[in-house]
Amino acid sequence: MAVGISTAITPKPFRLFRTSQLLQKLTTTLVFAPLSFRHRDVHRTPRMTSLTVCVLMEDRKPSALIENQAEESPISVNSEIVPTQLAEKLAKKKLERFTCLLAAVMSSFGITSLAVMSVYYRFSWQMEGGEVPLSEMFGTFALSVGAAVGMEFWSRWAHKALWHASLWHMHESHHKPREGPFELNDVFAIINAVPAIALLSYGVFHKGLVPGLCFGTGLGITLCGIAYMFVHDGLVHKRFPVGHIANLPYFRRVAAAHQLHHSQKFNGVPYGFFLGPKEVEVVGGLEDLENEISRRIKAYKGS
Repeated sequence: MAVGISTAITPKPFRLFRTSQLLQKLTTTLVFAPLSFRHRDVHRTPRMTSLTVCVLMEDRKPSALIENQAEESPISVNSEIVPTQLAEKLAKKKLERFTCLLAAVMSSFGITSLAVMSVYYRFSWQMEGGEVPLSEMFGTFALSVGAAVGMEFWSRWAHKALWHASLWHMHESHHKPREGPFELNDVFAIINAVPAIALLSYGVFHKGLVPGLCFGTGLGITLCGIAYMFVHDGLVHKRFPVGHIANLPYFRRVAAAHQLHHSQKFNGVPYGFFLGPKEVEVVGGLEDLENEISRRIKAYKGS
């Protein structure tokens, strides 16, 4: 409890402190006195000052109560809860990235191993008679490169005409924050893997130019799928770490162009992936592309 003292000094005539009888007597005397006497008496009337003391009392209980409530408030509890929740979220994110990395490595290693074994088995089997089928070998490798490049144009068309149209209910999961290591959009990777496996199987177990072309086509789709998985899922969307792939200049441009696709700044362009930077340049977004590349470089160095 605090006590405050306030003082006020006001001038007051001394006669105000007389009793009522004295005041009446003085008044009577002054009335019948000569004018000069009255004038002199009035001016000679002694004057005094009065001292007024005000005592202010302030109750400190509300502020003390506030301080006690502040000490007992759940802020300290929240300060402990927030780091715990953040740690759990980071641990969950780390587990998701590890799961995606494991799936990527196992699938790419498994598919690549099968592809290499298939190539070796096919051509060793084809050359058992000592004759080298040059036309078939050339067709196989030519279709491998052609299918890998052709997948870029196929995915560009499918991305715009199908995924952002009639199949948007599936592809939409890719444009929303992901919960868990997988998303519904991953189904498209499985869909593209089915014809690749079928073509590879047919090419391995049959001889001739046509089976060789089919084998090459399946091999090209497989190689494109592996590259797409590491650059798109790993580098762009960081579903798993990709190491030094992020330092390759062209992959940086690809990642920046795909990020512009997700920003919808150019109405969805680019819809392609590996040739995405060229699409952005065509629509006049070269400056935005360079700015995004610079942003990604700074973010990579700061991480």
